[in-house]
Amino acid sequence: MAIKRQDSRAWALVDSNVLLDVFENDTQWFEWSVTQLDCYARSHRLFINPVIYAEISIGFEKIEEVDAAVTKAGLKVSPIPRPALFRAGKAFLQYRHNQRTKRSPLPDFFIGAHALVSGAVLITRDATRYRSYFPGLNLIAPGST
Repeated sequence: MAIKRQDSRAWALVDSNVLLDVFENDTQWFEWSVTQLDCYARSHRLFINPVIYAEISIGFEKIEEVDAAVTKAGLKVSPIPRPALFRAGKAFLQYRHNQRTKRSPLPDFFIGAHALVSGAVLITRDATRYRSYFPGLNLIAPGST
């Protein structure tokens, strides 16, 4: 079940690794990440969620700096809907059954479930876990575009 959006454009959730590539001018991934953001900003509404916000905040000293970077990048912060939180928990149970190592859900489960339930594409460089636990999620990742 996809969450209905008022904006008619498609939605793209941007993973923190892509944003950190741009914010930190990563020598290996900056070009790929900025190209994806530019490309998808033309046809999609770009957003992050509170988990991604927390992950990118580590590179800033003040909340105002994070907010300014998010705004400058043309991103909106979207809350994680309850159906996505539920789906994240189910993905974590599957992970725990397979791995038996973590006691609490990993950030990628919240991110992947949010994109899946929202019907959004996910722009990321780390597609492995998303492919494993969120089949059917439309990923934009190196080697897949």
